Amino acid sequence: MPLALLALAVAAFGIGTTEFVMMGLLPDVANDLGTSVPTAGYLVSAYALGVVIGAPLLTALGSRVPRKRWLVMLMAVFTVGNLASALAPTFGLLIAGRLLAGLPHGAFFGVGAVVAARLVREGRQARAVATMFLGLTIANIVGVPAATLLGQHLGWRATFLVVAVIGLVAMASLARLIPPLPADRNTGLGGELRALGDRQVLLGLLTTVFGFAGVFAVYSYLASMMTEVTGFAAGSVPLVLALFGIGMTLGALAAGPLTDRALRPTLYSSLGALALVLVVFHFTAPVKWAALVTVVLIGAIGFLTTTPLQMLVMNKAQQAPTLAAASNQSAFNLANAGGAWIGGLVLSAGWGWTSPTLAGAVLAAAGLAVALLAGLLDRGAPDVPTRIVARGGEGEPEPATPGASDAVGR
Repeated sequence: MPLALLALAVAAFGIGTTEFVMMGLLPDVANDLGTSVPTAGYLVSAYALGVVIGAPLLTALGSRVPRKRWLVMLMAVFTVGNLASALAPTFGLLIAGRLLAGLPHGAFFGVGAVVAARLVREGRQARAVATMFLGLTIANIVGVPAATLLGQHLGWRATFLVVAVIGLVAMASLARLIPPLPADRNTGLGGELRALGDRQVLLGLLTTVFGFAGVFAVYSYLASMMTEVTGFAAGSVPLVLALFGIGMTLGALAAGPLTDRALRPTLYSSLGALALVLVVFHFTAPVKWAALVTVVLIGAIGFLTTTPLQMLVMNKAQQAPTLAAASNQSAFNLANAGGAWIGGLVLSAGWGWTSPTLAGAVLAAAGLAVALLAGLLDRGAPDVPTRIVARGGEGEPEPATPGASDAVGR
């Protein structure tokens, strides 16, 4: 794998840390700024809203900008957003900082996925995209637990200062390691928008919203489940989050090769398994060892869905994949916000601390239903791998690598 993928993974590490660490810092932020934990939860929604708004907006603005330069600029916005969060004197300004930090998220992963796919030969593109996403999963093993502990001992502002430093490191890595890649002058925003209107792309985005909402319906309240139901002390929550991150990493490592080999079967099986393991968690949550094993499984199976979902929309928007890939990140964050909202609804209804697990299972099953419908409608059409190869100075495609695999699988 090219070293340039490491730069993308470093940036993904910073993004993953700031996205997920807020769940563990909500009590500290609420106490410091004089608000309630449910109100502080709007900080999670603010980041997600930033992703949803920023993905199409910033992708459109950067459609003619060379990819390397645009990636560095997006990370600059991310860094400023985290610095603003660290220095925010009021809850309202912290909301604004979180929104700003979330704006480049979707566009970065959209452009980054296309760049990653260009850096390798056909037949290994899903592995390249999964390698970039490894930064997200490692953030949940190292970044989120460490940042949570840092916030608990030095204050939550220190967490966002450290993330801003990671953003600076990512900018330097991108500038040093990513090769020059011009914008796709032959596509333009109009072509991107037309590709986004493809029925299979829209169904892929809908699959992401429903399927991954099942993960966030549980993850958003995982800390409370572990303390209120399983019986862990609050100090053990970072360990539980690290185990979830280990599961995510295992899922990401498996997702690349499986998706390169058979895209739709990987998607179907992971969504079905996700619905099943969320139901299982409803019953294992009161037992410490069983709960921890299930947490790892949820992380692994949940993240196993991400690469096939990303590659599916890129494949179906093959002539203009950047906006589709970025929009899939918006879909992931709609799943984030929607899953947390639905999980909160069942909790508010008094159905118990483990009720979000069953709500999540229903959401994952709905995602599977949409994926199966899309597969039926697309029967007979091959899932051709995204032909996004390195481009010359004028945007002309280079020949595909001889002997490269020509099928992802259906």
